[in-house]
Amino acid sequence: MKDKIPKHVAFIMDGNGRWAKERGLARTAGHRQGVQRIKEIIRGASNLGIQIVTFFAFSTENWSRPKGEVNVLMRYLDNFLGQEIKVLHKNNMRFTVIGRGDPIPKYLQAKIKKAQEKTKGNTGLRVVLALNYGGRQEIVDAAKRFAQDVLDEKADLESLDAQGFNRYFYTADIVDPDLLIRTSNEMRISNFLLWQLSYSELYFSGKYWPDFGVEELKEAIKEYQKRERRFGGVNVN
Repeated sequence: MKDKIPKHVAFIMDGNGRWAKERGLARTAGHRQGVQRIKEIIRGASNLGIQIVTFFAFSTENWSRPKGEVNVLMRYLDNFLGQEIKVLHKNNMRFTVIGRGDPIPKYLQAKIKKAQEKTKGNTGLRVVLALNYGGRQEIVDAAKRFAQDVLDEKADLESLDAQGFNRYFYTADIVDPDLLIRTSNEMRISNFLLWQLSYSELYFSGKYWPDFGVEELKEAIKEYQKRERRFGGVNVN
């Protein structure tokens, strides 16, 4: 397990609602259990030597969900920021949020900023939440920032390449994921890290997210370790 550990693992945490429905519970119960899995996976990833974990916590499309469910998700985020950030900081972990600010409530935006500032000097596992995030929207935002730099004569249009464009993304200082894990047997990437996943390995688990623990993470890594990443090249051996 110690060999060929992915530096960055990203997660699409799918199946909270179905997990709850199968147990005759409210969807919010699934989300509550899902938060517990995030905490468990963070501890497990750190112990395994993973350097970065990114969780797709709330998409730009999720605002269309019932208002009550959205409010509960915001409350869980508030609780996470109030409680878990202390644990992350104590364990030398860095907390980062990627995505657009508005329409996330202003008080939560302030808490997010405070949490990022508090942990920015930490050198252990980096915990990234994709919040109010959409991959297409990120590409549009990056294009706008680059265009503005061209207008301000801070960048040259003709000299732009993929590496240079990368610095306009939310993830400018974060290496691309080596491995994407999606739960609940859904086999799509759902507008998540479209640019960054270009050469990532994909792993689809049949478990719902509330049932996906450290042992399941280890199984995903074992599968990852069997694969050969060629980044568009060929194996000449």
